[in-house]
Amino acid sequence: MKITFLGTGTSQGVPVIGCKCKVCASANLKDKRLRTSIFIEEKGKNIVIDTGPDFRQQMLRENIDKLDAVLFTHEHMDHIAGLDDIRAFNFLSKKPLDVYASERVAAELKRHYYYIFKNSKYPGVPQVNVHLIRNQLFDVNGIDIMPIEVMHFMLPVFGFKINDFVYITDANKIKDKEKLKIKNSKILVINALRKEKHISHFALNEALNLIKDLNVEQAYITHVSHELGRYDDITKELPNNVFLAYDGLILNV
Repeated sequence: MKITFLGTGTSQGVPVIGCKCKVCASANLKDKRLRTSIFIEEKGKNIVIDTGPDFRQQMLRENIDKLDAVLFTHEHMDHIAGLDDIRAFNFLSKKPLDVYASERVAAELKRHYYYIFKNSKYPGVPQVNVHLIRNQLFDVNGIDIMPIEVMHFMLPVFGFKINDFVYITDANKIKDKEKLKIKNSKILVINALRKEKHISHFALNEALNLIKDLNVEQAYITHVSHELGRYDDITKELPNNVFLAYDGLILNV
């Protein structure tokens, strides 16, 4: 399985308009983060988790011309605002794109993108097949995917486990029964917004404690704001098995 980090930042990420902090002013491309999303290649299928506002730019940057499915973690706009741009993949594949989301998230997609779901559609609008998922194993084109329910303040959000790879973004709490799905995994991707405590995201020390508690082999920090610090500085502070993810990073799992 091949994993490409399409984006590792937030709407509070970099560059921030008018901000002159050392991260926003950094010349290191690893400090230039688009909104958080990943691209998964497995068994000849291509899957994206979340289509944020930078989705089109990310697809062009990685030269991706085939997409089989989109999984949504939750309905916040920094994770769904690029859905309209899947129409290019409709044009290439000549068929609707499979979209997987919880019932709540699907309802929000239908509200924001009402024109996609109208009975009488305007020519050229995106075409999707929405598949409702719950907190139980589901299949995407022969690939088993296990949802992991985490809490984003008071909002339930889905992380996803594929084989020994776990992807979690926008979380600040995980129940013990959900932690059991993650424990001893080979690779965990987990959000850490900044060093200071936050109401709806893990702080860096909270993420590091969780990584240790879950006994994962390797972990990658994502959904990073410019408040966390520069890539080079934060990398020096991390344990040997924990890495700060960056846009364009590729993992072979």
